[in-house]
Amino acid sequence: MKNKLLVINAHPKVESTTSFSLQVLSHFLEVYKEQNPTEPIEQINLYDDQVPAVDATVLSAWEKLAKGIGKGEPLTENEAVVTGRMTEVLSQFKSANKYVIALPLHNFNIPSKLKDYMDNILIAHETVQYTDAGSVGLLTDGRSVLVIQSSGGVYTNDDWYTEVEYSHKYLKSMFNFMGLEDYQIIRAQGTAFLNKNDILKHAKEEAARAATKLSAVTSYLA
Repeated sequence: MKNKLLVINAHPKVESTTSFSLQVLSHFLEVYKEQNPTEPIEQINLYDDQVPAVDATVLSAWEKLAKGIGKGEPLTENEAVVTGRMTEVLSQFKSANKYVIALPLHNFNIPSKLKDYMDNILIAHETVQYTDAGSVGLLTDGRSVLVIQSSGGVYTNDDWYTEVEYSHKYLKSMFNFMGLEDYQIIRAQGTAFLNKNDILKHAKEEAARAATKLSAVTSYLA
């Protein structure tokens, strides 16, 4: 596997020029591309591209597939299409070794389509393995993830808001669960009441440093 960056855009306004998280993402990519002009970059826009939710169709398909080919009912056309798309989403994720997720904070948690995306990549035997001794992450080949998050409030003051900011806890835990230990978050926070120019300036400075750090990450696999 060669170095490849996957950008996961989890903002509902996919191409917003006023979104804090997307402005910081844009600056990150500008710096990153300057430092890595030949490295491939892919992007998935969770609110534009198809990202299946785990619904009745998916659960029905999984039950049939768990019985094994030829031992259960065949997949319906819709089940085949949806599970095929889930396989594509998972394959794209696994093909990269660097990830950047841009998201706004929604009621102390990740946007709903990002949860759907996580359900597409948290797959047994693909990104995690369950053993008699417990679960084992399978993506232990030196991958890195950067989260760029915007929020109206401030969540780093060690108060009630820090405790209920579940998005960071969830994402960090799930990527660790899959074996990714190199996890970083950039917060463009306090947008509802702090100076917006100061927020952007600070977050963009962090993004530039993060771009340089990710540029140094090299795939462990040939």
